Amino acid sequence: MVPDISTGSRTYGLLNYLYGPGRREEHTDPHLVAAWMPELVPDPGRDPSATLKQLTDRLDLPVLALPKDRRPARHVWHCPVRTAPGDRHLTDAEWAEVARRIVHATGIAEYGDDKACRWIAVRHADDHIHLVATLKREDGRSPRRHEDGIRAQAECRKIEKEFGLQILNGGDRTAAQRPTSAERSKAERTGRTETPRETLRESVRHALAGAANEEEFFHRLAEAGLRVEQRIAPSGDTLGYKVALPGDRNRDGEPIWFSGSKLAPDLSLPKIRQRLDAGHLDDEPVTDHGDERVLPPAGARRQAVPAAERAASILHGDDDEDSAAQLVGAGELLDAIAQTAPASTRKELVEAARAFERATRSHVRAERADNRAVRAAARGIIRAGNALGKGEDGGATAMVLSTMVLVTIAAARWHSARGHAQQAAAAQRAAQHLRSAYRSAAAAPMNTLREHGRRLPEPVRERYAGTLENALPGQADGIRHEPGWDALAATLDQADRAGHDPDALLQQAVEWRELETADSVTDVLVWRLRRMANLPATMTPPRARTDTRATQSRSHPSPPPVPEALAVTHRVDPHPRGPRR
Repeated sequence: MVPDISTGSRTYGLLNYLYGPGRREEHTDPHLVAAWMPELVPDPGRDPSATLKQLTDRLDLPVLALPKDRRPARHVWHCPVRTAPGDRHLTDAEWAEVARRIVHATGIAEYGDDKACRWIAVRHADDHIHLVATLKREDGRSPRRHEDGIRAQAECRKIEKEFGLQILNGGDRTAAQRPTSAERSKAERTGRTETPRETLRESVRHALAGAANEEEFFHRLAEAGLRVEQRIAPSGDTLGYKVALPGDRNRDGEPIWFSGSKLAPDLSLPKIRQRLDAGHLDDEPVTDHGDERVLPPAGARRQAVPAAERAASILHGDDDEDSAAQLVGAGELLDAIAQTAPASTRKELVEAARAFERATRSHVRAERADNRAVRAAARGIIRAGNALGKGEDGGATAMVLSTMVLVTIAAARWHSARGHAQQAAAAQRAAQHLRSAYRSAAAAPMNTLREHGRRLPEPVRERYAGTLENALPGQADGIRHEPGWDALAATLDQADRAGHDPDALLQQAVEWRELETADSVTDVLVWRLRRMANLPATMTPPRARTDTRATQSRSHPSPPPVPEALAVTHRVDPHPRGPRR
C-alpha cells in the first residue's frame, strides 16, 4: 500500500480531476467513502444536487475564515493511497477505515479532535483512494504534520498486515524525491515519458560518472544540453548549482530549476564534492579527442572487469564503509556502461542503472573509503565512447555485464543483511535487467565458442573435463550439463594453444569469490579465463582440430591476434581485496 503526499493551492482544480473522467476515461463511479463529517459533506458523485463548488467551499471554509496574510500559499493536502498490484480490492468500508487511520497518523485529523482539519476520501477506481484536506484547523491553527509521509508509510505497513495485503518495503529517507502529481500530469500533457525531475536526475548522474573533478562535472552537464546555473559566493567559490531542461517553463515563462538536493540526496554539491574527494582520479583534460591513452570501447570494458570483481569481493566482507563506497562506484560504472551501450542492450542497461541508483544510497556513510579503481573504470568507459553490439565490443560488453550481475547480487545480499529492504529490492531489479542485457550481448560470442567446443576431438574434451574436475571436485558433472560447457572447453583449449597451463588458469579463476551466485558457472568462468589469459572476447568460427596432447607439444598454431590496447600488464590476484588505504 503506497501513500504519496503532496500539497497544492487549488482545491476546486483537484476535486474537478478526482470527480472527472480522468485523462484516459479511467475514472469510474467517483464518490466519497469517508469525510470529516460525512453527514454534512456534499458528494457530487452520488448526489445529483451536489456541486463541486459546494464541496470546495466546505473544505476551504477554515482557510477562507482567516485574514489573507495568514492563509497558507499551498493549503491543499493531497494523498493518494494505492494497493499493490495483485492485492484484493478493498470495500468502501475498508477504504473508509484506511482513510481515517492515515489522517490520524499524519496529524491531519487525529481521533477525537473536533477542531481538526477538514478532509475527504474520494474513490474512483478499485485499487486506490485520494485523501484531500485543507491545511487549517477549525481553530485557525496549522496541523502538526511533521514527517507526515514517513508516518503515513508506517501506518500503511500496519494496515497491510491487518488486512492481509502485500507488505511492502518501508522507506528510510534516503530515496530520491518522487515527482509530484502536478509534475506527472504536466509530463503527460506535453507527451513526455518521464518528468523533467527524473530526466534531470539521470542526466546529472551520467555527468558525474567517472568525472575527475568539479570542473569536468559542470562541463558534462553543459555538454548534455542542460541549463546550468552555479551559485557563486563573493569570494568566487561555487556554493551550489541548479539545472533545468530547455523548454521546461512555468506559467510565467521562466525556467523550472531543480537544485541537486531536490533531485537526490547525494546530488547536492557538498555530497558531490565528498564523492570526488573520496574517489579522487588524476586530473585529465575534459576533452580527450586524439589522446592516445584513450582505450577503444572493448579495451575499456575489459579493464573495468577487475575493478568490478574487487567491488563484489568487498561487498562480501565486513567493512561497511568500504562496501558503501564500492556501491557508489558500481553505480557510476553501471551509468557509464548504460550511456555507451549498443542499441541492442541499451534499454535494459538504462533500466538497470536506474534501479541500482536506489541501491547506492543508505545511512552507511563512505566519505573516507577508497573507490578510485571502480570510478576510474567508469571514466575509462565514458572516454572510450559508444560500443558496437558486435565483434570484440560485443564480447567485451558480455564480459563486463557477466561481472556486473555478480556485483548487483552481492549488493542485494549486503543490503538484505543490514535490513535495507528498498535498496536490496532495487539491487535485485538491477540484476534482472542486467541478466537480460547479458543474454543479448553474449548470444553471438557464446554461440561461436560453443560451436568451437563441440568440434574439439573427444580426447581433448575429456582432458578438459579432468581439468574441471580438479578445479571443482564434485561439481564437474553438473557443470558439464550446462549449455556453456562447450564454450568453457573451447576457452581452455584456446588458452592452452596460447601457452597457458589450463589447470593452473582454471584453478585461479575458480578461486575468485562470488562464483556460487552465478546463474551459469560456465559463463562466468569463460569470461574470467578469457580476460586472465588475454584472449579476445570473440573468436573466428572454428576449424576442426584433430591433434592430440603429444601433437600439441610439438606444434601450436598461433593464437588469434590480441589488440595492443587489451594487453594485460599485471598478474591477476585470486584474492583481489587489496590493502586498505
